[in-house]
Amino acid sequence: MKSLASLAMLPLALAACSKQDAGTPAAPASPVAAVAAPAGQSWTDTVSRTAEGTIVGNPNAPIKLVEYGSRLCPACGALAREGYEPLMNTYVKSGKVSFEYREFLIHGAPDVPPALLGNCTDPAAFFPILEQMYQAQQGFNDKLQAMPPAMQQQLQTAKPVDAIRMMAEQMGLIDFAKQRGIPEAKARACLGDMTQIDRWTKQTQDKGADGTVSGTPTLIINGKKADALSWSQLEPLLKAAGA
Repeated sequence: MKSLASLAMLPLALAACSKQDAGTPAAPASPVAAVAAPAGQSWTDTVSRTAEGTIVGNPNAPIKLVEYGSRLCPACGALAREGYEPLMNTYVKSGKVSFEYREFLIHGAPDVPPALLGNCTDPAAFFPILEQMYQAQQGFNDKLQAMPPAMQQQLQTAKPVDAIRMMAEQMGLIDFAKQRGIPEAKARACLGDMTQIDRWTKQTQDKGADGTVSGTPTLIINGKKADALSWSQLEPLLKAAGA
């Protein structure tokens, strides 16, 4: 629980989450061939957990896209709302591109409840719920910013697990989870997963300290940071990589 204590427990401003330092653009690559999924399957349904996040697509895809994102970050939400469908249906489905999402708690503790509930499911539901969270993001942020001062004071002295559950209730996240088939008891149990919280906190601290991530979304294509925050910027880079 010590790592959570290093995250601010008050709601933070949620606008400035998109600053990043991009790497040098890669030279255009030759187009890669599409790879058929196994019979009766789709690459968009091929999902697994990784040491750092959750990945969808051909495990051997020649183009590997990684996003460090926050579920409350407006820039991440805009990217998802514009790009989720074409990324999945055109690029991941082709077998050319895999997509891995990694949680980055750029706003501190307020990012924890949606991340926990977004992972409170089987891997197959991870990306649909992620996309639905981004569709509903403005409502979560509005409710968070409307938190009464008395509740903000309570958060200062609450135990970490209690504070996380209070924020989840304030944002309407437990109802969101229930509407997607996650029983309330399971949702509340997931909100107490301190092992997961500590792992993401360490990931956030480590990747921030080593310069991998300076803002969200941070997008990485085949190990190189992409100069992109929006789908209109990202798609040409995927094509340049051969997609």
